[in-house]
Amino acid sequence: MTRTTDRIEDLLQTGVRDEVYPGAVWAVGDADGIQASGAVGLLDPERPDEPMRLDTVFDVASLTKILAVWSTVGTLVEEGKLQLHTPLGTFWDEVAGHPLAQATAHHLLTHTAGLPLRANLKNLYGTDPQDVRDGVLHESLHRSPGEAVEYTDRAALVLGYLAEHLSGQPLDQLATDRIWHPLGMTQTRFGPLPDAEAARCAPTEYDEATGTHLKGIAHDFSARLLDGVCGIAGAFSVLGDLTSLLRHMLAPTYAALGPIWIKESLRIHTGALTPARGLFWHPAPGTDPTDEIWVHYGFTGTGMWISPAQSRWAILLTNKLRLNRDREPLTAVRNAFRTTAFATKGRQYT
Repeated sequence: MTRTTDRIEDLLQTGVRDEVYPGAVWAVGDADGIQASGAVGLLDPERPDEPMRLDTVFDVASLTKILAVWSTVGTLVEEGKLQLHTPLGTFWDEVAGHPLAQATAHHLLTHTAGLPLRANLKNLYGTDPQDVRDGVLHESLHRSPGEAVEYTDRAALVLGYLAEHLSGQPLDQLATDRIWHPLGMTQTRFGPLPDAEAARCAPTEYDEATGTHLKGIAHDFSARLLDGVCGIAGAFSVLGDLTSLLRHMLAPTYAALGPIWIKESLRIHTGALTPARGLFWHPAPGTDPTDEIWVHYGFTGTGMWISPAQSRWAILLTNKLRLNRDREPLTAVRNAFRTTAFATKGRQYT
């Protein structure tokens, strides 16, 4: 193994021994493909005969925002069906006359729309999907659009609804037709998963209703409330499929995402506001925006990094949520992984 691979494997094995996560799958590469990869640990700590594998299926959690929302919104922008700076109420009847009407898609993509922060959708709006949609789209804003950067899952939920409105397709079909199939991401889909795929899925949280850890069913309560499909979370994927997306981002073709959308997304759009944001991507913690290393994380323990400046990407997939919700130990691993993955220069991982 190369020195870079050795360092990453040692780092991730330490995370297994320290019980940060049961196991992990990782890869580092460029536009040509994977340059180094590996798998460490177990699929489930209660099943020592099942190692983590390169083809393990993961509940990617908030990476859904990239795989299904950011990507499909990008195709709508490039087709001219969506203008990022146009107030939503001028073209979307569902929000016209409601507080959200004054916000734009650009506000949503930069988390500056002033939406309410995290909240239990079920407690607020009930269990009917249409009631949830109406409640989210008609809710009062937390503050005026453009005033502050405040991360909220609702931004992705609203953008998912917007993409459905503009395309006339449900989000899962839209993502499949426009992104996943054109890029060969044949193992990416919203849950619940069929039994065969669920069997090789990394388990996440303990579910009191079934008395088991979730496998093939989204950990996110919003996704489960909306039958598995929403902009917040709910997608499942594998290392190879995520590799296809990041490779495409470094060498885009018009089969899916175009280069203009990708370039625009990976630059600061929030001016003097902090924290700095691109379009759903943000500068990697521990780096300066001028380093041009961008990241998006998933709550289950997943993460993707990309740097067009270095022509490099990195992926780290864990089922950290199988053990606990303590984020700090995984944060340290992620930062060390990113430092190692982007430390070497050029294309050779030595």
